Amino acid sequence: MTRLSIATWNINSVRLRAGLIQRFVEERRPDIVCLQEIKCRNGEFPTHVFTQMGFPHLHIRGQKGWHGVAIASRFALEEISEPDFCPQQEARVAAVRVKGITLHNLYVPAGGDEPDTQINPKFAHKLAFLARMEAYYAAHPTNEPLVLVGDLNVAPGEHDVWGHKQLLNVVSHTPVETQALDKVMARGGFIDLARIAVPPSEKLFSWWSYRSPDWTKNDRGRRLDHIWANRELAKQFDADSFSIHKNARAWEKPSDHVPVMAHFDI
Repeated sequence: MTRLSIATWNINSVRLRAGLIQRFVEERRPDIVCLQEIKCRNGEFPTHVFTQMGFPHLHIRGQKGWHGVAIASRFALEEISEPDFCPQQEARVAAVRVKGITLHNLYVPAGGDEPDTQINPKFAHKLAFLARMEAYYAAHPTNEPLVLVGDLNVAPGEHDVWGHKQLLNVVSHTPVETQALDKVMARGGFIDLARIAVPPSEKLFSWWSYRSPDWTKNDRGRRLDHIWANRELAKQFDADSFSIHKNARAWEKPSDHVPVMAHFDI
């Protein structure tokens, strides 16, 4: 039996924050790191830094300027067909097979500021992305071990945000978004591993806004970063191993997201 640890982190520029990734890797020793919002093209990715960290296997889906996702692994990665979730063909999906597990690393669009598809094309784009996810995973084989990770840009539960009532009309926690994400989970047969490890009644965050003058004082966070497994793989999840590394939000020049990690016994 092999113990496999997978971390996900919206790093908000991999070149700017490669040192933070290295610090996290040294402290937590993940086997696989899935990154979102790398903000670089494939050839600009700091490959040598990851090789030095012990990640010789890379799968990069870069893009100039914004977006971009990547998977860094200690184990060999097999590239597979990537789901077509993004109507605008942005670099938001990376898919591989590793140690017999299918791994999808996603960066769902944030959706802008107004939760109204008539006046906000970004919100319409987000909902279209989620709808494509629902259709794809509903048709995906359920007997194949599958883990979905990434910045899904939706805080689904009442205690996944600092203030449920205050944020019901704020993008990332509106009912139309949370219901759409619930449909993806249900149709795909996914388990939200965070809520296996931590009761749904407990506050749990992975993101704190840069706009907050003192994020540690008011702790107005949201849980936007997720690790899901289908039922086949969820049987091998070690609930005691699940962790959200809140301390990384206090590091120098941090991302506004922090790493989330889970272990599987495969």
